[in-house]
Amino acid sequence: MELMGWIFIGLLAGAVARLIMPGRDPGGCIVTMLLGIAGALLAGYVGRLAGFYGPDESAGFIAAIVGSVVILAVYRLFAARR
Repeated sequence: MELMGWIFIGLLAGAVARLIMPGRDPGGCIVTMLLGIAGALLAGYVGRLAGFYGPDESAGFIAAIVGSVVILAVYRLFAARR
């Protein structure tokens, strides 16, 4: 159930990250949502390692947005080099 929480938060965080970083993405809106899920998973993993979240807690929404923006920026950096 914890993974489903990260996915749901990640979808919302991906949409917010898209609003924060507008522009033409090579993958479009769906890829941005998937990057949001990856950002939420990254935020949850890093948060657990840092001791911010317990075993049954998902990443916070703000942390998921930050993770999504970071992953979206890295994605754009590598996609632009093609």
